This record gives sequence, C-alpha cells and structure tokens, in this order.
Amino acid sequence: METASHPSEKRNAFTLSCLQALGGANPAIVIALGGLAGQQLASRPDLATVPVSIYSLGLAFGTIPAAMVMKRLGRRNGYFIGTLLGIAAGLTAAYGIFSHAFLVFCLGTLFSGLYAAYVQSYRFAAADAAPPAFRTRAIAWVMVGGLFGAIIAAQAIILTRDIWPAIPFAASFVAQAGVAALAIPLVMCLRTPPPSPKQQSVHGGRPLSEIARSPRFVIAVLAGVISYGLMNFLMTATPLAMIGCGHSVQDATLGIQWHILAMYGPSFFTGHLIERFGKILMTTLGLILIAVAGIVALSGLSVAHFWLTLILLGAGWNFGFIGATSMVTDCYRPEEKNRVQALNDFLVFGCVAVASFSSGHVLATGGWTAVNMIVFPFVAVILAALLWLWYYDRRNEIGAVGA
Repeated sequence: METASHPSEKRNAFTLSCLQALGGANPAIVIALGGLAGQQLASRPDLATVPVSIYSLGLAFGTIPAAMVMKRLGRRNGYFIGTLLGIAAGLTAAYGIFSHAFLVFCLGTLFSGLYAAYVQSYRFAAADAAPPAFRTRAIAWVMVGGLFGAIIAAQAIILTRDIWPAIPFAASFVAQAGVAALAIPLVMCLRTPPPSPKQQSVHGGRPLSEIARSPRFVIAVLAGVISYGLMNFLMTATPLAMIGCGHSVQDATLGIQWHILAMYGPSFFTGHLIERFGKILMTTLGLILIAVAGIVALSGLSVAHFWLTLILLGAGWNFGFIGATSMVTDCYRPEEKNRVQALNDFLVFGCVAVASFSSGHVLATGGWTAVNMIVFPFVAVILAALLWLWYYDRRNEIGAVGA
C-alpha cells in the first residue's frame, strides 16, 4: 500500500492552496460589500441583496459548464479561463458602481459566481493528483487557503475603501480583479496531467445515472449538501438575529470573524483526523457539531451564545464538508471524475443558493427559534444514513476477513 506522497504532489497541493487563498477572496468581497453596493444602486431597498444571491446562482449553475471545460481542455487551462472570469468579475462590478448601473453590477457578481465554480474544484484537483494515502490531507491543505482568502479580502477592503470617496466600494472591486490576476502565474505552475482521450470522451466510464444511484454517492452528496446548506442558512441569519436582539454591528462582525476562523482553521489537522478516525466518523462529528450549534443558539440570546453558535457551526462545517468531499472521491473512476464532481457541486451549491435565499425569510416569519429548529431533522436524517453506511462497511470488512 502506498503511504507517502511524492514531493511534486505536495507542491501541487500547496499551489492549489495558494490559488484557493486568492480565489477565496472573491466571494468574501462580494458577500461583504455586495449588499451595501446593491443598496446604493438598487431602485428599491428589497433589491439590495440581489447581487449576492446572483453570485450564489452563478456558482451553482457554473459548476457543470466549468467541469465540461476542464474535461475538454484540462484543469490548468480551465483554471486559466476561470481566473479570467475572476478578473472580469471585479472590473465589471466596479464599472457598475462607477456608472451607477445596478444590472451591470449584478453581471459582475454573476461572473464572480462563475469564477467561484472553478475555485470550488481546487479541492478535487488536489485529491485527483494525489495517491490515496494523501488525498484527504491534500483536500484539507486546499481548504486552509480559504482562511487566508478571508484575510486577503479584509485587507483589500480596508486598504481600498477610501481611495475613491465619491464612488464607495468601486476600488475594492478593482482590488478583487487584481487579486484574481495574481492567480495567473500560480495556474501556470500547476502540473496537472492533460486529459486522456478516455477522460475527454463524453461516454467514458459508467453512466452518470448509475453512479448517482449508488448509496455511497447519495450519502456523500447529502452529507455535503446538509453540512454546507445548514452552515450557510444559520450563518446568514445570525448577524440579522444579533442586531434584532439589540447587539451591536461590531459584535455581529466579530462573530462572523470567529466563524470564519472556525471554518478554515481546523483544516491544518482535519486531514490527519480523517486518516486516523475515518471519513464517516469525522463527517458524523461535523454534523453533530452543527446540531450542537443549534442547541446552543436555542439556549440563550447573549453575545456569548451567538458567538459560540458561530464557532461550533464553522468547525462542524469543516469536518462535515471535508469528510463528505473525501467520501465523494471514493465514488468514481478517473474517467468519470469531471462529471461526478460537477454533479456533486451542482447539488451542493444549488442547495446553498436556496438556503441563502430562504434564511432571511424564515427569520422574518418564524424568528430565531424557527431558524434553528430546522437544523435537527436534516441532521437526524443524514446521521442515520451515515450510521447505516458505517455498519455496511464494517459488515463487509468482517466478511472479507472471515473469507
């Protein structure tokens, strides 16, 4: 059994982690400033958050076209195209602000979502280029880049917010384009193998419907959907709930900062934990932490309760989503990877878009309690599925030993 990785595979994973840091600044800037810029550009107050929602839709619907491009041209060429979309995103959004054109600004956030569809596949690229023993750690290495992406975005906003006082936020979106441009030399440094004729073939491997019916794939996708969807659902509602409970904007902002640290900080050791305890167990732990976050949220409305909720939610997402991603990599053959990865990300980020749209509505109509009560049935369903899969694997292992 192969237990070590080649230095070139580690270098590739590190390069993809750096790309994740640069690409991760893209959504952070859109989410931080999209609503504020939308508020000053939109004709009606209720349209202010539309640009951020359009970003989520662009991400969801961009996953399959991105996979098709990478299947045909290879990952490195595909990532170059994605980087160009990232540059276009920042410049288009900045021009929309400069010309006070709401629709142009929304087009810029749509491009941001399409760019993010490529960025989200970095974790799979690291896994595909790594031997089985290194795959989980390679995925975790890439996810570490997300932590630095949030830091880069925050610094870009701080350094550019006062450059053009007459047109607020425009300089920050120009900076977004600049950060995306920094990814070009890193993309050129990637050493991804060119797609083989078998991988390029539309009919290579098993039919997608056959793979999608596999219980292991269904459970892995559900774990990713629920981990990411519930995290986004609660994260979106929490700052609004804090303000509604009389807490300050500063307290809400600090809570989100702790949440982001909890989301990406564990990635330094998540890969080792998954190797030690297994993908199913760590995914289960992540989902349990999300449920505990809901329990904490229901137990009080102090700043400490909200902050602890966000920290548990971030850590739960990290274990649940990285574990689910690792499970997906066990479900396909090399010639099937692009189609299967695209289907997984389309389902995950499509549900995240729905969660983003619905979170505010549930909070407004049902209150903070309703937001958190939604967590428990979803977690219960996927925990039961993961328990079944663990039992199924254990039974097969015992049967193999007995044979």
